[in-house]
Amino acid sequence: MNGLNRTALTLIIIGAINWGLIGFFQFDLVATVFGGGDQSAMFARIIYILVGISGLVCLSLLFKTEPEAKETRSYQTES
Repeated sequence: MNGLNRTALTLIIIGAINWGLIGFFQFDLVATVFGGGDQSAMFARIIYILVGISGLVCLSLLFKTEPEAKETRSYQTES
């Protein structure tokens, strides 16, 4: 897994945890951390945008076949 996929996956995990907190406790962690005033709300929006883009990037992982995944792993371990 390359760096872009790892970063995207990390952001997706953050987004999933945030959605879980919203669903269970009605608590939006991203908005709490980054959404204080007008300028800070822009940071929260950027985080939401990055999580959304990360989801699109990781769509390629969903459709990757097993032989492609093995080739990618063996190539990364050899270099």
